[in-house]
Amino acid sequence: MSSCDIGLIGLAVMGENLVLNMASKGFSVAVYNRSTDKVQSFIDDRAKGKTITGCFTVEEFCKSLKRPRKVMIMVKAGSAVDGVIEQLLPFLEKGDVIIDGGNSHYPDSNRRTKDLKAKGIHFIGAGVSGGEEGALLGPSIMPGGDESAWPLVKGIFQTIAAKVEDGSPCCDWVGPEGSGHFVKMVHNGIEYGDMQLICEAYHVLKAVGGLTNKDLHEVFTEWNKGDLDSFLIEITAEIFGKKDEETGKDLIDLILDTAGQKGTGKWTVNVGLDCGIPVTLIGEAVFSRCLSAVKEERVVASKVLKGPKPILSTKKQELIDAAKDAIYCAKIISYAQGFSLLAAAAKELNWKLNYGSIALMWRGGCIIRSKFLGKIKEAFDNNADLNNLMLDPFFSEVLEKGHTGWRKIVMTAVENGIPVPAISSALSYYDGYRADRLPANLLQAQRDFFGAHTYERLDKPRGEFFHTNWTGRGGNTSSTTYSI
Repeated sequence: MSSCDIGLIGLAVMGENLVLNMASKGFSVAVYNRSTDKVQSFIDDRAKGKTITGCFTVEEFCKSLKRPRKVMIMVKAGSAVDGVIEQLLPFLEKGDVIIDGGNSHYPDSNRRTKDLKAKGIHFIGAGVSGGEEGALLGPSIMPGGDESAWPLVKGIFQTIAAKVEDGSPCCDWVGPEGSGHFVKMVHNGIEYGDMQLICEAYHVLKAVGGLTNKDLHEVFTEWNKGDLDSFLIEITAEIFGKKDEETGKDLIDLILDTAGQKGTGKWTVNVGLDCGIPVTLIGEAVFSRCLSAVKEERVVASKVLKGPKPILSTKKQELIDAAKDAIYCAKIISYAQGFSLLAAAAKELNWKLNYGSIALMWRGGCIIRSKFLGKIKEAFDNNADLNNLMLDPFFSEVLEKGHTGWRKIVMTAVENGIPVPAISSALSYYDGYRADRLPANLLQAQRDFFGAHTYERLDKPRGEFFHTNWTGRGGNTSSTTYSI
């Protein structure tokens, strides 16, 4: 019997919790999983007594859905998504909707939107953020794809999404094709950056400030009451206060210092390179995880490679205040780079994106949710054509006030042999962006010297290119002038 409002395939952590969220908001949900024993255990346990119907074949699953059918897929990105779509197609009709809620790469969503539209099926690629708890209580949802499908799922998505103070849902239509998954990808890249910034500040405060985990718990708790109010600062405070049940020791000190990743940060950096947008902070955050992974090599190197040993500071509060400024200022850089990448991709792919709306979608439910995002929305509300977030009056003032403390953290880290690649690369970007002259004139001279790649001149109009026979042996023939 066709009775369910929506169906979901893929009962892993996010899938299960989204289903429970939907049911708690009054929707009836059909569920299916490739391993059907998962369906049975879910129905017998967490879904028991709720408006959730377990299905054991794809055909049964599709028959249980009201028309037009709405199917949400929550499986591993890549070929697994295509496999599920192929299983579904024989049992769907024109006008039905397929939603991919996983961390798919946006080119795959571009392709699926076009391929399924040709078959009369609507496709939505929806980024979903918030982790296990967000999925259950209200995530941030970033849908894009076939806009004609939006009215069919809008009621469900905006009902289950997180809400900000005025009740606005952290879910709105993003744009065409894979734009929803592109926005989620950039979100994840910024998430990589935010986490790395916090980790670097922790390293300096512990090694040079001599802060105990109890001190750090108190510092981060206090920070979460002000400008740095955010989910990541909040959970970091909780982490420093957590004891290991088995040993009674601080759990943070028992965790191995190697970090994993699932690829979205790397995708963000690769797209930044493709678009010519310097997402340097996110890049350093990705590479820091890569460096952390070679634990055994680092242990050997620690006995061979020499450098300064951290010296405890006598000015603990000054260091804490500087670390706060460093995180806040570098966080602005992370978002400035992320939104610049969104703008570049939108121009290249002919997408119309509402940047203020994107900031609002990130205000609640998602991992990077923070008080700070309200200011980003205001910035784009005030100037929809803002070239760089740093140029907004609010953010430029924050950077002006905070850059001294930010520099102090970088200098302190360098003097004490502590790596702060994200904080320092963010500062280099800031100093580079505010420089009216960079040493690229020398770089262009070098390129012209060895490859006749030409250069422009300060005393000539832009767009005119020149070549110099630097050695007297090279002739006057120059290379074609182009830039990728």
